Amino acid sequence: MNIIKSLESRRTYYNISKDIPVLTEEVESAIKSVTELVPDAFNMKSARVFVAFGDKHDLLWDEIYNAFNGDVPREKIDSFKAGAGTVLFFYDNSTVKGLQEKFELYADNFPVWANQANGMLQLSVWSVLRELGIGASLQHYNPVIDEKVKKLFDIPEDYVLLAQMPFGGIVSEPDKKEKEDISKRVVILK
Repeated sequence: MNIIKSLESRRTYYNISKDIPVLTEEVESAIKSVTELVPDAFNMKSARVFVAFGDKHDLLWDEIYNAFNGDVPREKIDSFKAGAGTVLFFYDNSTVKGLQEKFELYADNFPVWANQANGMLQLSVWSVLRELGIGASLQHYNPVIDEKVKKLFDIPEDYVLLAQMPFGGIVSEPDKKEKEDISKRVVILK
């Protein structure tokens, strides 16, 4: 149980396959557990997650390609479609609005906090997938695809799409990351 090691192994994997080293049920269980455990402000539980496998996953990436009328190269879309599945990350705007009404003093912050919680969830799902031996990347084809995705999977109108995470078996490792001078981004005050 070492968060540093988990974050070190979480990388952006573009070269993925439909073959994953675990059962899909293990992926489903891990994503459910992480979604339940990730914190959010006022315990709002605004995050919504849809996981597309198999034909639904393939259909999703075909529809994403169609949404751009060929402006995104087919090879790029097919690299995501080559995976075993996609996690779609949303937040429920009706939940956010309900808390804005209930706690007017903090109203402007609830959409920000919903996004922050979703970011923590995305990183957590990404990390747990890697711990399962699965590679993933985080994509942002929204808002262009929003309506298509909602229609395709009968997703409530109040859900706000934030990101797509195609995942699959690791075909090849990404290049090594160079170490940065972290003192440019972290200041220690004593």
